[in-house]
Amino acid sequence: MVFIQSCQPAATSNDSAKDSFQFAFLTDIHLQPERNAPQGFQQAIDTINALNPDFVLTGGDLIMDALGQSYGRADSLYIMYQTACKSLQMPVYNTMGNHELYGIYTSSGADTLHEEYGKKMYEKRLAKRFYSFNHKGWHFVVLDAIGITPDRHYYGFIDPEQIAWLKQDLEASKDLPVIVSVHIPLYTLALQVTDTYATPLDQGAVVTNANEVRKILEQYKVKLVLQGHWHFLEDLYINGIHYVTGGAISSAWWTGPNHGLEEGFLMVKVQGEDISWNYVDYKWEVK
Repeated sequence: MVFIQSCQPAATSNDSAKDSFQFAFLTDIHLQPERNAPQGFQQAIDTINALNPDFVLTGGDLIMDALGQSYGRADSLYIMYQTACKSLQMPVYNTMGNHELYGIYTSSGADTLHEEYGKKMYEKRLAKRFYSFNHKGWHFVVLDAIGITPDRHYYGFIDPEQIAWLKQDLEASKDLPVIVSVHIPLYTLALQVTDTYATPLDQGAVVTNANEVRKILEQYKVKLVLQGHWHFLEDLYINGIHYVTGGAISSAWWTGPNHGLEEGFLMVKVQGEDISWNYVDYKWEVK
């Protein structure tokens, strides 16, 4: 049994069963051998398989973590994640989160010249750091929202290479409705809501050049931006685009609810050019 929280738009004349599909958006899995995380993730996978979406789109922070860990630890976590995903009965499209970056913290002892340093481990093992694909008349864009400072910390940033690529990619698909996936949010109210007062967002909390990105997205048929990072569920509507932060598979890093939000994922349903979503709590019991 699962608990579902939903956001439903009004039906329109272009709703059609033949044009409809659904996909699962999983973010902040933070897979690790501790805290029964593999068992919890497997329960989420079993729930997804039962719901039978067309595909899975992840939102980053897939492992816990590679930032400040030894190569051996990071390697084992990537293998654990890849192995677990073999249980999914549909395609998986991954988005990179900050926890996928190998060795950028000096505490890891990693050499910046290592062949898998930083984003290279993710790119070698899971996916390109940014890319796009089409599905049933929709265009999906996956972005890398992680910048790395000279002193080896991460921050939210869409780099110039991606900005140029994004403009070209969206122009080439300008007739299609678009969904974007990004780990660090372009926009969020998470800290203002969950802290005791309206805490300013720092550079690791949001994409620092979000307005530059937003102005590009608003020139095309972008309907939805899916976000992660904050283990928080929200739906912001800005200039015709929904910015949905999708909760977390791990909730509070596998220790229970995070600010009252249970562990879960989004099931996104597409009908024509309309979108609705359900938040599915797969009822993992912390042990």
